[in-house]
Amino acid sequence: MGLSGGVDSAVTAHLLKQQGYEVIGIFMKNWEDDDDSEYCSSNVDFVDAAAVADVLGIEIEHVNFAAEYKDRVFSEFLREYQAGRTPNPDVLCNAEIKFKAFLDHAMRLGAQKIATGHYARVRERDGRFELLKGLDPAKDQSYFLHRLNQAQLSKTLFPVGELRKTEVRRIASEIGLPNAKKKDSTGICFIGERPFREFLNRYISKEPGPIRDERGRVLGQHQGLSFYTLGQRQGLGIGGVKARGAELQAARDRGQRGVGEHEPWFVARKDVERNTLWVVQGHDHPWLQSLRLAAADATWVAGVAPQAGPLAGKTRYRQADAGCVLQVEGEDRFSLAFDAPQWAVTPGQSAVLYDGEVCLGGGVIATKE
Repeated sequence: MGLSGGVDSAVTAHLLKQQGYEVIGIFMKNWEDDDDSEYCSSNVDFVDAAAVADVLGIEIEHVNFAAEYKDRVFSEFLREYQAGRTPNPDVLCNAEIKFKAFLDHAMRLGAQKIATGHYARVRERDGRFELLKGLDPAKDQSYFLHRLNQAQLSKTLFPVGELRKTEVRRIASEIGLPNAKKKDSTGICFIGERPFREFLNRYISKEPGPIRDERGRVLGQHQGLSFYTLGQRQGLGIGGVKARGAELQAARDRGQRGVGEHEPWFVARKDVERNTLWVVQGHDHPWLQSLRLAAADATWVAGVAPQAGPLAGKTRYRQADAGCVLQVEGEDRFSLAFDAPQWAVTPGQSAVLYDGEVCLGGGVIATKE
């Protein structure tokens, strides 16, 4: 059992014990560059995980996967940012660490299954394993698990995927878990709560350049394209710049509703060749809308691509499923055509496909239009 110190994995361990499993807790240490940092919660989390194991009466083992994490996840994370894209390290962490390094370790210990506190479900049908959304729509984490394969799913249990978060908290309080009220962790696994730009500064050199609007006017200076993501509106340093009459009229002509001269600015494009950050005014600007995308590095839960045709897709975690048409374009590439424009589709992020509650897999967004 991957015991993280959080309430979800703690309740998972309890549920598995109730179901008659012999449970051994494994605390995964994936990052050790900041052991003495105020932002690194690893030591606190281990104390919480050990306290949970004590209450539940299970063994706990501390395992260090920091070398594997740096090699398989963090190096790729930096490569993507340096190329001007915005990667999703949590997706890679699940595929490479939690369901590969951890799974291998558990099997060496003689385990029959692994379990985590993810809000997702596994269903076996005709000898094949399906990845399903968690029953709590506000907490479903199948998006982050879409790279899991048949071998991994066949060995995995997700007990809290059958519950709502409120029920998980209730169980934790009922059985007296010490972390019953512990708040959910946010942010990227290894960065924690620290300011993101400050963290990235240590690994990627700054290359300032111009911030331009759609007419080419220079509105300010960016700190380096790696530090910005499409759709971002905070931290641009151009809040006081107003649109001019001609731009306002053009926006209204395009049908953008409610565009005023004090509308917020959003990152719309990153031109790596010219080291230019392009921004637009107004949430509904056409530069922020995309009807199509192409994805690479595709992986499919079933081991083969689904049939081309209508499905539902997500281009970011906090997003409702959007109707789209899948076109498979080779072994690990596909394209999607959406029924309606999608906002701030971001290269480097994951495009994940669903058939109802079944997560089919996905790929990394390469281009959009």
